[in-house]
Order: sequence, then structure tokens, then C-alpha cells
Amino acid sequence: MKVRLEISAALAVAVLAAGCTAGVATMAGKAPRATRPPLTQPHPCPGINGFTCSTLTVPLDHFGHVRGTLRLQVAAGDNTDAPRGVLLLLTGGPGQPGVPYVTRLAARLAPVLHAYRLVMFDQRGTGQFGAINCPALQAAVGSSDVAVPTTAAVRACAQIIGPHRQFYSTRDTVADIDMLRAALGVPKMVVDGVSYGTFVAEHYALTYPRRVSKLVLDSIVPQDDPQRTDAFYLVGLRAVARVLRLACQAAPVCGFDPAQDVAWLVRRRGDGVKIFDMLVTYEFIDPTYRNPNPPGVPRGFGDVIGALHAARDGQPAHLDQLIQGLSPGGGLPAFFSSGLHAATLCTDMRFPWGSDAEPPARRGLPLAQATAGLATAQVFPFDARTAEDDGIMQTCLDWPQTPPAPEAETNSKLPAVPTLLLAGDHDLSTPLEWAQEEAAHAPEGELVIVHGAAHSIQSREPGHQGRDALFAFLLR
Repeated sequence: MKVRLEISAALAVAVLAAGCTAGVATMAGKAPRATRPPLTQPHPCPGINGFTCSTLTVPLDHFGHVRGTLRLQVAAGDNTDAPRGVLLLLTGGPGQPGVPYVTRLAARLAPVLHAYRLVMFDQRGTGQFGAINCPALQAAVGSSDVAVPTTAAVRACAQIIGPHRQFYSTRDTVADIDMLRAALGVPKMVVDGVSYGTFVAEHYALTYPRRVSKLVLDSIVPQDDPQRTDAFYLVGLRAVARVLRLACQAAPVCGFDPAQDVAWLVRRRGDGVKIFDMLVTYEFIDPTYRNPNPPGVPRGFGDVIGALHAARDGQPAHLDQLIQGLSPGGGLPAFFSSGLHAATLCTDMRFPWGSDAEPPARRGLPLAQATAGLATAQVFPFDARTAEDDGIMQTCLDWPQTPPAPEAETNSKLPAVPTLLLAGDHDLSTPLEWAQEEAAHAPEGELVIVHGAAHSIQSREPGHQGRDALFAFLLR
């Protein structure tokens, strides 16, 4: 997420490398016929020691109805004889590339890279050479799921992408991954996804169950949305109460209920979306939510729980500073494409109006009816207006009529392969509740809850509990 502060370069990279997303509906349909494409133009990756970069050319439409190709950048470790084969690491978003983060993640995974060949790639619509660039949308929301763009920015982006916007779904990326596997010449891979990357990993495993040897799911987006409510971000809204209350239990105990502070402020200020967006961004700075001077930001900028409580007591300056300083927008599309983010979610997800195959003029009434039906318990400490007005819902409300990715049956089980699920109990981007939901779909799943950690265990965990579990799992 874009942070409008004088933040250290290292923290800015950490924010971008984590990725975030709301849940999306499942994909379906038969897998396209396997091919074995070559990896072309191999060369040493600039600035990335020990990795070769190359190009994977994939069909725009894997099912052969529309002609055209896309060129995806791939970075693969030079240890082609790694004894345990390929470890494919998928970044988040949707909208985030893979290749720019190889150096950081290779360093974090160093204890296992004697055994694995690490591979990362820029998913379609992302990266230095293929990012979808929608200037107005990028300026409005950056990498935020929650920020609300203007209708004009949304429609301009859809026009920039054109009718091919239907080919940026998760199903298309899953097919790209299997072409990458074939190009690497391996029958199976360990697939490791972070944030939205977990959703891609889950659906790759569901589509190609015999081509996965192990799964790592870090900061988890569940594989399906049977109630079709993820566009409301209900689990994330509710998680705010649990996470802030948990943070207040650490010494010194707060002595007040931060969830009630949020509820009071949302109902009196009417800016629930901005407060929620700020909190989701803040976790990348300070997973304790209470450090008065977290590293990498101006002194005195921390302690979001204290800022919320002070605002309820009539002193809103600190909270307003946080909302303004952490407001979204901007950033280079090569590092996060808001256009790809919109195209994928609006094609993948299901909404109160169904899919975005429904004409925009017919979407408002079903949304209003569904919002009116939300109970207080479903959105607390926020309100129904916050759920209705979040960025994913409002972006896709205005997205032009587009053929959707097909849905699959809900509650399908992941393949019976060893699966490690990693979740931080302070994560608001992909809450612990989603990890617990997905664990029920994993026949050989092991859920590791990292206490005090927020989003992206592999790249951002303050301690080592989660990574120790990861290393043990990969070398088992």
C-alpha cells in the first residue's frame, strides 16, 4: 500500500511485498490442454545474484476463442539440480509482480534454498513489462482494497484494458502457472502463496491436483465464498474488534475497549471506510497497533489504538493525521497494478447483483437490498454503510458489463498433499478467521497461528515461529 509519509525504503518494500486482498469467488471449468512452451531470452537477472530471468509466452485466451499472447517475466534459481525440485512462490494483490521481490524473499527463505529451486514470475497484467496502467485509478487507490475510486476512474480503466479485461481472472493465471511448470520441465512443484497468492495456489491445486507436491498458504484467502458476501469484506470488518482487543491485552493493558471506540467513531464521523482502510494499512507499520514510535515513520506517528481512543475523547488530531498520512493512491503500476486488481476481482467475484455480466444499471437495487439486510453483528464495530461503500464493492459496481470467470462447486477439498497454513492473529488484511475456514478444506493441513504477527509471515514476521515451522515443513 502507498504510505504518504517519510518512510524508510526498507519499510516501503515490506509494505509492497506483502500484498493484500479480499476474498474472491471460486473458478471452474475444464483445464486447458497442456502445452510445453520454452522459456525464451534467458539472461542473468539484473541485480539478482544466482537467478536467471527469461520470458514465458502464454495465450491471452487459454481456451482458444480469442487470439493473442502475453509475455510473462520469470526468475528462476540457477540451482537447476536442487534435490527437492521447484518451489514456486506466488505474490499477492491481485496486482503484484513476483520478480522484483526475488532478492528479499530468497533471503528470507535462505535456509531451504539448498534443497529447492526458487521460481517467481510476474503474473499476467503485472510487472515491469506487462503491468496494466490505469493512471486515474492508480492515483486514486494505489494498492488498497478498501479505498473508493471515482466512477470515472473505474470506467476509464476498463476502457484502457478493453474487451480483453475478461482474460485477467485467477483461472487464466492458474493456466499460466501450469505452462510455467511444463516449461521448467518438472512433473510437480511445491506451490507457496502469500495473500492473494494463496487463492491462486489453492485453485492451481484444485485444477491440477497431481502437479502439486506440497502447498504453503501464508496469510490466507479462502478458496470459495459460499454466501457471496466477501465483497462486503465482512470478515475483515469484524476482525477489527478481535485484533484491537487482543492488542489491548498486552501489558500495559489498555483499560478500555478499542472496538467500542471504533464503533462510536464510525457512527458519529461517518467515515468508516477511511478508518478501516487506515487500520488495514497500519498493520504493515506496527503489528502491535500500540507502539508510539514504530520504526521507519515520523516520531509520534504510532499507537493507532491510542489515536482512536483520543478521538473518542474529543481529540481527533492524531487519528486525522493517521487517516491522512496513510491515505491510499499512487505508486508505480510495475510494482502494483490497480488496473489488474480491478480486472481480476470484478471478473472473479460474486456480488449482491450476481456477476459483472449483469448490466451496471441493474446492480444498485440488489446492493441496496443486501445492505439493508446486514445485521449489526455482521459488521461490528463498523456499520452497513462501511460494508456497502468499500472499494472492491464500489469498483465492481461501476465496472462495465464483462463475462465472468465461471464458479466452481463450493466446499471442495484441496488435494490430499501436505499443506502448511500460516496466519498471524493480528492480521486485518487476511484475518485469522479465513485461515481457519480454509484449514477445514485441507485434508493434510497444519495450521500455524503466529501470535502478534500481522500480514505475510514469510516476509514480515517479527519473530521466527512461523518461518521455523515453514522450514521444518519444507525439509520434512
